[in-house]
Amino acid sequence: MPKPVILIVEDEPAQSAVLSYNLKAEGYEVLEVDNGDDALLLIYENMPDLIVLDWMLPKTSGIEVCRRLKQRKDTKTIPIIMLSARSEEVDRVRGLETGADDYVIKPYSIVEFMARVKNQLRRLRAAAIGEKIEYQDILLDPENHQVFRAGRKIKLGPIEFRLLTTFMEKPQRVWSRDQLLDRIWGKDVYVDTRTVDVHIGRLRKALCKGGAPDPLRTVRGSGYALG
Repeated sequence: MPKPVILIVEDEPAQSAVLSYNLKAEGYEVLEVDNGDDALLLIYENMPDLIVLDWMLPKTSGIEVCRRLKQRKDTKTIPIIMLSARSEEVDRVRGLETGADDYVIKPYSIVEFMARVKNQLRRLRAAAIGEKIEYQDILLDPENHQVFRAGRKIKLGPIEFRLLTTFMEKPQRVWSRDQLLDRIWGKDVYVDTRTVDVHIGRLRKALCKGGAPDPLRTVRGSGYALG
């Protein structure tokens, strides 16, 4: 099996060196660039399996690199872990809203960072081959179209199942209503954004049956997230 290729986009040499050393020690192939423009060129040529992207970069910013990648069909599924010294919730939400799959605040624990890398790669692999996906006490089986919570089977309609799959592939990511519309219904179909709210309500009702806590989070003015 080929080694996963991870691209580090970081303009601080010391930070990049630490990340590179630890990723290589885990058996990953590592590519490194120090600015947004070179990152975009390299990504389009090499298509890495995961991108570690600093927010503050020379030339094109990390947030802009992320936005462009998530708008392209051929790169939008590449997981992006955003690194930032910005610790305010509004910055974290903005990063996740732009499409980042995870957001890590500097300074960070390298142990925690490596766990997040493994988690993103595992979810990507699971989604690609139809493996079961887990989040806390929720188990989703894409192949058999089944969902379990704390061992109890949950009945979901096709739209609710696709919504939950989207959330579970990228926990913590904030999805706007428009992003969910494009993902679930497609860009060529007109659906009112309020329809998303209706189906989110149905999904919540199913997941919370029996008094279970609500795993979905409403981000005011932004959208929805799992966790």
